[in-house]
Amino acid sequence: MTTTELIFAGTDGGPVTRIADYEAEGGFGALARARAMTPDEVIDELNASNLRGRGGAFFPTGRKWSFVPKPEQIPKPHYLVINADESEPGTFKDREIMLRVPFRFLEGALIAAHAIESQHVFIYIRGEYEAEFEVLRDALEQMRAKSLLGDVTIVLHRGAGAYICGEETALLESLEGRRGQPRTKPPFPAIAGLYASPTAVNNVESITATTSILEIGGKAFASIGPESSTGTRVFSLSGNVVNGGNYELPHGYPLRDLINVEGGGIADGRELKAVIPGGSSTVILTADEANKVTLDFDSLVAAGTAIGSAAVIVIDDRCCMVQLGIRVSQFYQHESCGKCTPCRVGTKWLTEILQKIEDGRGAQSDMDLLVSVAERINGKCLCPLGDSDAIAVMSYFDKFRDEFQAHIDEGGCPFHGTSSLDDLLAPVAMHVHDIAAVHA
Repeated sequence: MTTTELIFAGTDGGPVTRIADYEAEGGFGALARARAMTPDEVIDELNASNLRGRGGAFFPTGRKWSFVPKPEQIPKPHYLVINADESEPGTFKDREIMLRVPFRFLEGALIAAHAIESQHVFIYIRGEYEAEFEVLRDALEQMRAKSLLGDVTIVLHRGAGAYICGEETALLESLEGRRGQPRTKPPFPAIAGLYASPTAVNNVESITATTSILEIGGKAFASIGPESSTGTRVFSLSGNVVNGGNYELPHGYPLRDLINVEGGGIADGRELKAVIPGGSSTVILTADEANKVTLDFDSLVAAGTAIGSAAVIVIDDRCCMVQLGIRVSQFYQHESCGKCTPCRVGTKWLTEILQKIEDGRGAQSDMDLLVSVAERINGKCLCPLGDSDAIAVMSYFDKFRDEFQAHIDEGGCPFHGTSSLDDLLAPVAMHVHDIAAVHA
């Protein structure tokens, strides 16, 4: 690693799954410090750190917690819900956090619960994450044996493999025993979330970073990385790269260095063609754009994309952008909950038009139809799922339009079976996200 680790600190010798080992390295010192502070003081520390959510929205975490009313304002139970569903294609960082540093994660959960004055924590974990569930369950048992939970109850709730439950209100619906579908807003979860009570919903990495902030202090955390993107970030690197895996680096790290230095360059000596910088829902970057940006909020927004879930998917020169569009659109079509028409119908149309172009049945008019359908999805959906499909596909179309046109002109795919998609994104279509081996 090229930087001091915060999330994965102390794991050079392997995962820290024994509580004695964690305590020997100062574990739970951050929790003791937090409990000696008032909830408002903990939130002030988070605000000083400028920690922004690691789940994709990148909203300031301290501000999010400050939206939760005080118990005397709304005398109902307050809930902390942690999204450990991790279903964004290309993302596999949260699973490694839970496997390698379960105590640091759970310590952060208790700090967050103190900050919002909650005695009820739910960890909504992806159903396929069986090993991660068992590690967390064992860690919780060790913590209970040492009476570290205090008056807080932590419940591990296993999901059933629905991508839509990564959307916070769909997750809450699922927790309440209903079908996982997004709610209309307002009301927002901070006011009326789980069981119509004040609720904070946070991502696994965000919660784990909270422990680091209480360990080193908000100002020290804020000194790492650019002002708008403080602290370290766990980047999930996958695709056509030599050394795929999770890399904890400071925000502001050059994307080209993540690929070429940490990742060992493009696999098989191929040329870089494009990079998806923040999970499948973000706008693609051309090779030229990717070589210029740094991995932080401002740089990626200036390039017309987003840091998202920090899942960096590397694409080499064999990849057909129409095929890539099909795979991504198939995923969103399959995972649509069907509640709103633009997403339910629109994702199907996008997939079918792309498949028609790929099969050599496309006409020039299908190019315009593709754009028209995307415009009727984007900004019209109840949640970002349909928008993500439209935004991703249109970025491929806008930046590699010549490839789409070649499919029309040549009556089929010009790549003639040389596409790297089987290596790159085949797991996406199967709703399996271990695209690269987890970096130990």
